[in-house]
Amino acid sequence: MSQVPREGFAPLGPSASLQPLLGAGLEELLRELLQRVDEIEEDQQRLRGLLDAVVLLAADLSLDRVLDRIVELACQLSGARYAAMGVLDAGSARRLEAFVTHGLTADQRSVIGDLPHGRGLLGEIIDRPTPLRLHDIAEHPSSYGFPEGHPPMRSFLGVPVRLRDRVFGNLYLTEKTNGLDFTERDEAVVVALAAAAGVVVENAQLYEEGVRRERWLAATAEVAGLLGSRQDAAQALQVTADRAREIAQADLATVVLRRSETELEVTVVSGVEGTARPAPLTMDGSLAGHVVSTGEALVVPDVAADQRTDLQASSLEGWPRSGPAMLVPLRTVEGVEGVLALAWSAEREAQFHAVDVRLPQQFAEQAALALQVARARADQQRLMVFEDRDRIGRDLHDLVIQRLFAVGLGLENTARMIEDRPDIAERVSTAVDDLDDTIKDIRRTIFALSASPESGDVRSTVLELTERASRALKFRPQVRFTGPVSSLVGPELGAHVSAVLGEALSNVVRHAEATRADVSLEAGDEVVLTVSDDGRGIAADAPRSGLANMSERAAELGGSCTVESAAGRGTTVVWRVPTR
Repeated sequence: MSQVPREGFAPLGPSASLQPLLGAGLEELLRELLQRVDEIEEDQQRLRGLLDAVVLLAADLSLDRVLDRIVELACQLSGARYAAMGVLDAGSARRLEAFVTHGLTADQRSVIGDLPHGRGLLGEIIDRPTPLRLHDIAEHPSSYGFPEGHPPMRSFLGVPVRLRDRVFGNLYLTEKTNGLDFTERDEAVVVALAAAAGVVVENAQLYEEGVRRERWLAATAEVAGLLGSRQDAAQALQVTADRAREIAQADLATVVLRRSETELEVTVVSGVEGTARPAPLTMDGSLAGHVVSTGEALVVPDVAADQRTDLQASSLEGWPRSGPAMLVPLRTVEGVEGVLALAWSAEREAQFHAVDVRLPQQFAEQAALALQVARARADQQRLMVFEDRDRIGRDLHDLVIQRLFAVGLGLENTARMIEDRPDIAERVSTAVDDLDDTIKDIRRTIFALSASPESGDVRSTVLELTERASRALKFRPQVRFTGPVSSLVGPELGAHVSAVLGEALSNVVRHAEATRADVSLEAGDEVVLTVSDDGRGIAADAPRSGLANMSERAAELGGSCTVESAAGRGTTVVWRVPTR
């Protein structure tokens, strides 16, 4: 009895996959049924293998071991003899950074030599990240062939490994063990493995990122510990540069500090042998100057191509050639003190892309803290020194000078009582003069104690120059100040006074052969510097370039310079300029 199709339903019949079996005998049907059962069983085994592979991959967080397991499991699931995982670098070229293989022996690797960089057939999947199956590698137009000693490979299956929306690398399989081509089922299983591998690789990368963050935190604690142990700023900054270079896997790390409003100086260097240092950098013509001016971190993919770069450091012996760089500010409450710079060579660009700029930026705050703490500590120590100096000065003024003054008065009274003994009276008078000179020396010492060496005060400068000259003369020149020298002689005029006094004392040291020298600085309507000695005088044929420089300085300021000298009677230099 024939079947009548119901309204709205298609007539029943064999499926398309069974069409070839229509009219087949019982033996052929049984053979086909067994083959289908084998395929189903094989698929089930592959699915179980795929699940086991996912579990095995997820059990490891080391990226290197994960990559090794991926290629090994890919061979097992697809029946391939050889497998490789090509990891793409993070640069713009998108070539292979690493190439992990399975199936090749150590001898075969050594014969092959350098591993591929992602060109030819391998680059085909890099440029177009979709699965690719080939019957014969040599037949593909992008195939370059194999190097000498490379094992023969014919069938091929390539699948991209994705991390979310980007391609991490590619999985390459060759030489199916049964001599056949890779099938759609092989492709489906490997694609599924690649998807699972992408998740595992991402987890491994996140784990490694966590390890790097932990290392940055440990380095931060180390720098903070150095500050707590009262180490100086230079050592703390050196440790900062060393640790930043190690953790970031950079070729070079430098700390650049502000030298003035327009210049920067490379203070600390890590990663370079020798002591070569670049000249001071300008604020306007350097990357470090840009960071100091803006206070923002700067990431430079190629230093050589950046117009703000001062390339002189690249030419120094032992310094790496230009590549990518990362510069972060050393910021304190007072502003940006300088820059921590990390640099990589062009060949190690992948390490540059692996660094999150926020991590060295946070770490650089410790370097800035080192500067701030060291400065505060130095100010504290300087204040303690000044307090001691003030105490010593008060004691000298209130005790020593008053006693010497009293002794001098007593001696003067004694001299009046022995006027009938001229020889004794003269000796007493000489002792009184010596006491007066001693009191003057003590007063100069009190002023020197109360003045900061960095203050730039003209009194401090004069005393420092005469003290320096006394070491060569073997006696101390007598110094006298008259009038409000410190208030009337400003920094600009003080620089001229310092230069003239230095030249005059230099002449005394080198040429005069004197046993006494006097320095006098007077300030009123005019500033008058007088330097005299009891030496042999200036020879007629002696060069006078130094005296000419003194005269030029005086003329520049509207003053004059006179020199009186006679053979055997010494020399007197009088340098006179208007105060205003």
